[in-house]
Amino acid sequence: MVFEKRRSGILLHPTSLPSAYGIGDFGENARMFVDKLQQSGQTLWQILPLCPIGSGHSPYQSTSAFAGNVLLISPDDLVRDGFLAEEDLGEIPCFDTKRVDYEAVRQYKLPLLQVAYTKFQKDTAKHNAFTAYCEQNAYWLEDYALFTAVKAYLQKQRQTDTKHFESFAKDTETFLSETEQKMYFDTACWNTFPTDLRKRNAKAIQRWKKTVQDAMQEEMFYQYLFAMQWQALKAYANARGVLLIGDAPIFVAYDSADVWANQKLFQLESKGFPKAVAGVPPDYFCAEGQLWGNPLYDWNMHEKTGFAWWISRIQKALQDTDYLRIDHFRGFASYWSVPFGAKNAMQGTWKKGPNTALFDALQNALGKLPLIAEDLGIITEEVHQLRQAVGLPGMCILQFAFGADANHAYLPHMCQQNRVMYSGTHDNDTSKGWYQTATEAEKDHYRRYMNVSGENVSWDFIRLAFASAAIFAIVPLQDVLQLDSAYRMNIPGVATGNWGFRFTWDLWKESDTEGLYYLSTLFGRYTKKDTLSEHPKLC
Repeated sequence: MVFEKRRSGILLHPTSLPSAYGIGDFGENARMFVDKLQQSGQTLWQILPLCPIGSGHSPYQSTSAFAGNVLLISPDDLVRDGFLAEEDLGEIPCFDTKRVDYEAVRQYKLPLLQVAYTKFQKDTAKHNAFTAYCEQNAYWLEDYALFTAVKAYLQKQRQTDTKHFESFAKDTETFLSETEQKMYFDTACWNTFPTDLRKRNAKAIQRWKKTVQDAMQEEMFYQYLFAMQWQALKAYANARGVLLIGDAPIFVAYDSADVWANQKLFQLESKGFPKAVAGVPPDYFCAEGQLWGNPLYDWNMHEKTGFAWWISRIQKALQDTDYLRIDHFRGFASYWSVPFGAKNAMQGTWKKGPNTALFDALQNALGKLPLIAEDLGIITEEVHQLRQAVGLPGMCILQFAFGADANHAYLPHMCQQNRVMYSGTHDNDTSKGWYQTATEAEKDHYRRYMNVSGENVSWDFIRLAFASAAIFAIVPLQDVLQLDSAYRMNIPGVATGNWGFRFTWDLWKESDTEGLYYLSTLFGRYTKKDTLSEHPKLC
């Protein structure tokens, strides 16, 4: 069985780690975080998708399901490994330590990566490892590098181009507004590529590879640095008994290398625009539903290929992590299809997904699947049956458990073993923030359930999660640090102002380490022999 040992851990995206460079990275502070987990008796570190961020800085709207976010590369480790000199770091801007300013980070870090590439070109001793990486990842890396390089080339060209925009605008005026036309064109969305390249004509691809070959090599080098640093961090964590839980969004962004390179696998019309897009109907998070805008899969075509793209995607993700949360699992049973151009998600309809066929193909190719099903939202019996059929643990959220049913499935006394218990996720408020805005019925239920006054809801929820029967228990770092709503990671349905949370080490007290250690040993989630005697402060 893949999930056989009770474990606990912390949810924190690497962007939230402390650093001098405006954003968390894979360097010394990440290793310090792993050390903190080990000292706290935590054996799981859950992260969000590591892929390049998209609109609104969201890791769930990425230009690639395979590539990495190069802003996470550690400048200090580049110096340590000889890709940069100390003086190359220059004068480090005075970055905000509480929020990520993504544009300021880009302005500082991307030129550093360019310097590293220039130095690398002259250092032939490092070329063999880079070449091996490119060969091993050619199945996605070349398309991604070409896609990225062409977009950058066209964006620069279009700063003075009016002729091609007028042609594109005329061709799309029946279904795109003037603002939307400019957005697609100015960002060089792949459906505005020259027609032969948009349609992936073989001669056009070869011609463009020659045109942007230097930019392609540079992008592949950045991905090499990302992979090298991440794999080193993963090895560091694993050596200390900490396993990594990754996150795979079910959908990919429309303007992505994945869609451009695999157009037949998506529901697209003749000009390349989506026929329909993804979202969810009205729910707890949003009264009008959530209009995500991602293109929908053509599941019949995926099945005809033996789900080859999905197998490659999950295999790559499991090379980078030990477990993998599959976001929006219910979409594999039925997905919400919203007509392209709709103003909100209320106009959608349910369509059938691939059901067990996809997971059968994954298991046949990859063996037992260390996957976690994110089965939140509107969950039908069909979704429960799918999760049970493929044998994946689902999720329970404590913040959703209180206020009504005394036997709610998310309450610890009702929680099944084949579950992962969370106090909240990246989409929830912090537990302290939840209590401050909860209904009186929810507050009363929680206080009576725990027999507490409500003065320390964050650690009450940590205790409940760790005490539950769930095989894994995960809590966001914000709850460990007892932070309020100002520190939440994401507000679903809100397009801007998310994904910026950062913490500083002064917020993490020794008592937090001791408390986590005590609870994880008390509830059998850290089973090292004679654990208390090895932690003197707890004796």
